[in-house]
Amino acid sequence: MKKISKNTKETGEIAKIFLEKILKTSAKQKGALVVALSGDLGAGKTAFTQAVGKHLGLKDKIKSPTFVIFKKYKIKSKKYKFLYHFDAYRLKNEKELLHLGWEEIIGNKEHIVFIEWPENVSGVIPSNARYIYISHKEKGHRSLELK
Repeated sequence: MKKISKNTKETGEIAKIFLEKILKTSAKQKGALVVALSGDLGAGKTAFTQAVGKHLGLKDKIKSPTFVIFKKYKIKSKKYKFLYHFDAYRLKNEKELLHLGWEEIIGNKEHIVFIEWPENVSGVIPSNARYIYISHKEKGHRSLELK
């Protein structure tokens, strides 16, 4: 599915559509629902995650975890208890992510995990992860490709 967003409000609407789609298709999943977000700096990966958090009833505003690597948020969902937001931009390899408890986090089916810059740690991204590719377009618009 590919969509164009003209602003953060539209990004929020696209996030809602995507979230509804993946929640329907993740019923038989054994571990966490992992969503990998790829795109250049400033493409809107964190904005997308913020919109998903809002749709999951999160009251706190999600902030970029670039310097802390990840943040954990308690959510009110029938299926998921925590949203994890990772940023692998500053990681040199998969080993650094594994030291943060990555395997335990993605092994829990009550977790929904968003990871920015998954290409930096591609060796530990689960094969059943969902991918979102965000790119800049003219006039400040964004292209969001959901796979």
